[in-house]
Amino acid sequence: MSFRTHLEAVVNQVDGALACSVMGFDGISVDTFQKDEATELDVSGTWVEYANLLTQLKNAAESLKTGTVTEVSVNSEKVLTVMRLLTPEYFLVLALRADGNFGKGRYVLRVTAPQVKAEL
Repeated sequence: MSFRTHLEAVVNQVDGALACSVMGFDGISVDTFQKDEATELDVSGTWVEYANLLTQLKNAAESLKTGTVTEVSVNSEKVLTVMRLLTPEYFLVLALRADGNFGKGRYVLRVTAPQVKAEL
């Protein structure tokens, strides 16, 4: 299965999902699936910034010895974003409309993550 197939499946399974991507912590997208209705959303720019944020959170968790960060969400007025770590270099990220099914998005990412990780 290709990354695109996994990403498209995530977006299609979650009500309100707009886009899903496999990202590197360097801010470079491995692959992205984005619905046509979400073209006004600058996912690449947003997710580059979130990659930086996630790197800082990983480093803080290491310094504080709280354990490995597994998931982070950023919920704004228009977009809910869920990021799930795959490896020390990569993470999955899902963007949903503010009224999207956030709980199902978290669940589908958690279930899909091992499959994507196996292909990295």
